[in-house]
Amino acid sequence: MDREPSGSSRAHESNALPTPPAERRAFALYLMARVFTALSFQMAGVAIGWLVYARTGSAYNLGLVGLAQFLPMVALTFVVGPLADRIDRRRIVAVCEIVNLVTLVLLAIGAARDWLGAPTIFAAVALLGAARAFEHPSMSALLPGVVGESELPKAVAYASSAMQTATIIGPALGGLLYALGAPMPLGLAALMSAATCIAILAIPLERKPPSKEPVTLASVFSGLSFIWNRPVILGAISLDLFAVLLGGVTALLPIYAHDILGTGSLGLGLLRSAPAVGAVAISFFVGRIVGANVGRTMFVSVCIFGLAILVFALSHNMILSLVALAITGAADNVSVVIRQSLVQLGTPDEMRGRVSAVNSLFIGTSNQLGEFESGMVAGLFGAVAAGVIGGIGTIVVALFWMRLFPDLRKQHRLTVSG
Repeated sequence: MDREPSGSSRAHESNALPTPPAERRAFALYLMARVFTALSFQMAGVAIGWLVYARTGSAYNLGLVGLAQFLPMVALTFVVGPLADRIDRRRIVAVCEIVNLVTLVLLAIGAARDWLGAPTIFAAVALLGAARAFEHPSMSALLPGVVGESELPKAVAYASSAMQTATIIGPALGGLLYALGAPMPLGLAALMSAATCIAILAIPLERKPPSKEPVTLASVFSGLSFIWNRPVILGAISLDLFAVLLGGVTALLPIYAHDILGTGSLGLGLLRSAPAVGAVAISFFVGRIVGANVGRTMFVSVCIFGLAILVFALSHNMILSLVALAITGAADNVSVVIRQSLVQLGTPDEMRGRVSAVNSLFIGTSNQLGEFESGMVAGLFGAVAAGVIGGIGTIVVALFWMRLFPDLRKQHRLTVSG
């Protein structure tokens, strides 16, 4: 479950952002870039997952896809942060998208000529993971410079809605196109990467002077120190990390689609889209849900996520499985709203690159390492057992975190004091 930032409790108080022409154009281009990159990532994810399982039939290999994405993120996190605070973040994203474009084109050619083996796919996924390690925090840290601090909550909400829409369309489109052959979704994903690169470079921003802070060991790890010294933010991020690490079932979806639910690549696309459908549905009410008592709301949402994973793991009915996954998306979106708002609203701009890089590492750990974990457990005990263990583990983590982070449990609003 590859989540993106969502909005805050004020997300739906107004129907429109302020309307200075330059700001409107910059934000529209930013939204286009976010949508294009999400479409590319989701279509490629469906194609690669189905390709790996179709060629190897191994749950272990599905887990290794997640590990191949995760390792570059760990290696690069503390390089990304200082760069995103010192270099034009648009250029970082553009370079990453060029890397994605070339990699996806090579994967499409390899699939067309039938010379893609599992090691080659893992190497390509690792390269995509390295690019994402740079792109994700840079894109997140770019947004406050596009719309300004005062409009950030509403802007994040708009971006979240656009992202979730892309996350619905992308997997379904990828699954549909895969029926025509793997090169089709991979090739279209490459075109989406090219579109992202064009949109991001067209964003008009005032150039800020580069930071003159010397790059030291302390400055490199300052994002981690910033989070560590704020128990509410640390608790929210770590809860999200361990809950999704245990409860994520994205890597298992090809197994469920092929072996348990008896559907094809289109069914896999629908399963991957279902959480985003739930996330979009709840986004219309998130402003009311995430108002007061945000700490308790976050813990409840994580428990609901775990229960829905349990239902999905035990389901042999496509409709029930889709509904359960939609509920996981809705619950997860509420949790992400709180986490991302706490991080964005509590971080000064000069620190956003480094804090966003650490936040992205936590997200990547929960998503990609979670895929590895679920693939390994499924290889040992079967996909159903892996899902059941993950759902129970998520609920246990939420209950334990309530005692471990009492400040988060008692958090009332989406603001964090230093």
